[in-house]
Amino acid sequence: MHKSSRRSFIIGSTAGIIATSITSPAIAASRSRIDSRVDTAMRELRNLGNRFSNLIDSSAGILIMPRIRRGSIGLGTSYGEGSLLIGQAPVEYYSMASVSIGPQFGIQRYSSAMFFTSERSLARFRRQDGWTVGADLGYTLIDQGDVVDIDSNTYLDDVYGVIFGQEGLHLGITLEGSKYSRIVR
Repeated sequence: MHKSSRRSFIIGSTAGIIATSITSPAIAASRSRIDSRVDTAMRELRNLGNRFSNLIDSSAGILIMPRIRRGSIGLGTSYGEGSLLIGQAPVEYYSMASVSIGPQFGIQRYSSAMFFTSERSLARFRRQDGWTVGADLGYTLIDQGDVVDIDSNTYLDDVYGVIFGQEGLHLGITLEGSKYSRIVR
């Protein structure tokens, strides 16, 4: 492969990934669709074991993103929508968009949950502009995966993040910035 065709492939692939992530909000899910996906993700999370059931029951709030799509070739992007549950009822809806850089490759879909274990951490999240910066090492192979990560929400506060339900093929070590935005549905 020539240098110019390799460069064109990388630029074209990266542009395609970014375009897909940017246009995702344009096809945003309805409130009922988000609620349905959140219910399914919560059942899946409870089925992971008693420690998650206990965390669900004892948390002041849970931000659950039931369907996040991620694509990357060196530069990665992801997008998902979900809701903030307080007392297991949706009170606000959020979108999450992120950009990551580092040696990475693949496409995946996964779910995530952020458990706010105190009223203070929940209030802080709801009051802030929603940026996080983090690093992770992870892989997803078809329907199994693992992630080790640390970010500015989980490191400094009593917030626990869980990624589950990974599907696809993705490998990488990344530095990532994410933006959580309140959306109106």
